[in-house]
Amino acid sequence: MVAEDDVKQAELVRRYLEHEGHSVTVVGDGRAALEEVRHREPDLLVLDVMMPRTDGLDVVRILRAESREVPVLMLTARSTEDDLLLGLDLGADDYMTKPFSPRELMARVRTLLRRNRRSAGPAPTPGSGP
Repeated sequence: MVAEDDVKQAELVRRYLEHEGHSVTVVGDGRAALEEVRHREPDLLVLDVMMPRTDGLDVVRILRAESREVPVLMLTARSTEDDLLLGLDLGADDYMTKPFSPRELMARVRTLLRRNRRSAGPAPTPGSGP
């Protein structure tokens, strides 16, 4: 799943993920991201920080408070060390800044999915994805 309020950025990330064979849901604000995670339990959440209604930091804080274990990769323009540390301390599994390398993003996605599948037990059914 991709939670990003910038339509062009969301479309770009969606295309990269779909190119690697993932089914992708895109939402444009934090509140919608929370609702989707609660109802669909995606394999991965690519999460922007600066979004309307509920920002990405609050989204990850709420998800972890609810004991939701979906891997979260924050993809954001907020690039200071304090931003990165806050995101990771709140429960994000990885943190990338914009502009970003598509190849690096996909490598990080593969790593998070691989780690999550190992900890979850048996491999998921084909066609499942972020």
